Amino acid sequence: METEDAPLTEVGERRIEWAMRSMPVLRAIGARFADTRPLDGLKIAACLHVTAETAVLVGALKAGGAEIALAASNPLSTQNDVAAALGGYGVEVHARAGVDIETYYRHIHRALDIGPDLVLDDGCDLVNILHTERVELLDAVTGGCEETTTGVIRLRQMTAEQALRFPMVAVNDTRTKRMFDNRYGTGQSTLDGIVRATNMLLAGRTVVVAGFGFCGRGVAERARGQGARVIVTEIDPVKAVDAALQGYEVLPMADAARAGELFITVTGNRDVIRGEHLAEMRDGAVLANAGHFDVEIDVRALEGMAQEVNFGVRPYTDEYVLADGRRLLLLAEGRLVNLTAAEGHPAAVMDMSFSAHALAVAWLAEERGRLAPGVYEVPAEIDTEVARLKLEAAGIAIDELTAGQADYLRSWRAGS
Repeated sequence: METEDAPLTEVGERRIEWAMRSMPVLRAIGARFADTRPLDGLKIAACLHVTAETAVLVGALKAGGAEIALAASNPLSTQNDVAAALGGYGVEVHARAGVDIETYYRHIHRALDIGPDLVLDDGCDLVNILHTERVELLDAVTGGCEETTTGVIRLRQMTAEQALRFPMVAVNDTRTKRMFDNRYGTGQSTLDGIVRATNMLLAGRTVVVAGFGFCGRGVAERARGQGARVIVTEIDPVKAVDAALQGYEVLPMADAARAGELFITVTGNRDVIRGEHLAEMRDGAVLANAGHFDVEIDVRALEGMAQEVNFGVRPYTDEYVLADGRRLLLLAEGRLVNLTAAEGHPAAVMDMSFSAHALAVAWLAEERGRLAPGVYEVPAEIDTEVARLKLEAAGIAIDELTAGQADYLRSWRAGS
C-alpha cells in the first residue's frame, strides 16, 4: 500500500479471518501447500478483486512458496482494509479503492515489475498489458489462470489470432465455478449490491436481466425468488428458449426498456443498454451492471443525454436527469455492482472457485515447459477434487459406483 494505517490493517485481518471460517477447502489446500511447497521460488503477478476471499487464496499460494505481487482488477472493488492487511503479510499489494483509470493501470504495471513466472488474471487486463506494453517479460512467463467469463472470451480470441504467448487455464469454465460461483454467487451478490445501494423492494418490481448465461440465470432466479417479475433479453436462441421454458418473459431490449424498472446487465459484451434504450425508460429506472467491465451500459450516452447529474444521491447511486425530467439512476458508475456496492460473492462460494484456482496454479507449476500457448481447461480431476472436499467439509456423503455399475458404464456390448 502507498500509506500505512495500522487500525485499517487490523480491520482487514478480522475481515480475512471471518472469510476463512467459510472457506474450509481452501484452508485445507493451504495447509497441504505448506507441507509440499509446490510453488517454491516462483513469482506470481496477480490482477484480482482485492477482497477478503482473495486474501485467503493469496495466503494459500504464499504458503506454497510463491512470492506474490497483487493489483486490483477493478478500480472500485478493492477493500482497502484487506489490501493493508495483505501488505502486513508480506504480499506486495498495489491497489486502492476509487482510483482513476491511469492509477489502475499503473498498479498493474507495478505488479508486473515482480518479473512473474506465473500470472493470475480476472478480466485479462494483466495479460493484455503483458502482450502489448510489457513484452520484455513474456519469455519468463510459463502460464497463468483466468477467473472470469470476460477474460476467457478475450483469451480465446487471442488464441484464435495466435497472439497468446503462454498457456492460460480457464478457471471460469470449471463446473464448480460456473454452477456455484457464477450462478449462486453472482445471483446473490448482485442483488445484495443493488439493495444496499437503493434500499429497493424487489417484490412486485419488473426486473430486466440482460444475458441468460450462468451468471444471468443466477440473477434471474434470485430476483424471481424475491417476488420480482423478470424479463430476460438474449442474443443466443438456445439460451432464450431455456429462459422461456423456465417461465421468464423473453423480449428484445428495445421492448424491455419500456417495461423495466430495474435493469441488470450480465453479458460480458459492450453497449447492451444504449442511448435508444435509455430514451424509452420510465422515470426512476435503475441501471446496474454485473458483467466484468463498465461497458455494458453506455454511460457516455447517458451522460450526453443528461441535463443534470446528481452524484451520490445514495451511496454508489448517481441520478441522471434527462431533458424531459425523467430520472435514471446509475449504480456503481456502471461497474460491477456486487463488488462496488457490496462485498462480492459469499466466502462459501469463493471457497470452491479459489480452491480450483489454487490447484490449477500448482498444476501449471508442475507442467512448466510442457504446455504450448493456448487456453486450457482445468483438469477434470481438480474440479472433482474441489467438489469432493466441499462435500467432506459440509459433512455430506454421496453414493459410489459399484463394481458392476462401473463395468456397465465401460462396456458398449451390454444391450437392453
